[in-house]
Amino acid sequence: MAVDLEFGIDTNVTPSLHPQVVASLEDYDDDTSGHLQQVVEAFQQAYEQLGKLHLTKDAAFSDPTMTEAAAVVRTADHAEKVFKIAATRFDKVTANLTSGIANMEKDLNTPVQAHASHHIASEIRAHIKGQKSPMDFVRNAIERGDKDTVSAALGAPPYLTGLTPEMQAGLLRMWNEKTNPLAAKRMRAMKAGLDLIGSNAPLLHGEVRRAVGVPQHKIKAFREAKQRADKAFAS
Repeated sequence: MAVDLEFGIDTNVTPSLHPQVVASLEDYDDDTSGHLQQVVEAFQQAYEQLGKLHLTKDAAFSDPTMTEAAAVVRTADHAEKVFKIAATRFDKVTANLTSGIANMEKDLNTPVQAHASHHIASEIRAHIKGQKSPMDFVRNAIERGDKDTVSAALGAPPYLTGLTPEMQAGLLRMWNEKTNPLAAKRMRAMKAGLDLIGSNAPLLHGEVRRAVGVPQHKIKAFREAKQRADKAFAS
């Protein structure tokens, strides 16, 4: 169930950049909110600054001392700053999440050590190898929480139990997620946050251009005209 951030709505800005989209992720709750706080703040900053950009535009165009061209240039200049700040923030959060996920991946792929005695562990592995489907046998042991069987199978070279390295890696990940469900949940949440940035942050560019409301070629022409005027006054 989505957590309500109770953050205001600005009808001038797309809902896809509202911070509530983060709090609406499936795994967002008290267990994961701290790991996604930087994502919430990045969306919040972008959303707020886009809203203020619309206000800045209205102020510029209502200034009687400004021509249309001056108002356009001033708004466009401010829009570029808004975009740069928000995009930089999203890039930083993306890097942080990527690093954090990589660290969690290491933890969830940490090898296990056999808990049963060497003799018993050897018998367990021989028994598993004799099964029609060693992988299914170990998977069932994981689901039961059978630590001795799982550690014997996953704490030794895979060929001793009739598994491939890929099978053993997948089962190891399954076991580590079962024994550390909170870490698994937080990693899922962080991956969802990273995906959300990847899908929604690119909307920032279009939102900035929409806020300015003037085609790029026209802004360029106004800026060039201003530069010529500024040169004339300078000389």
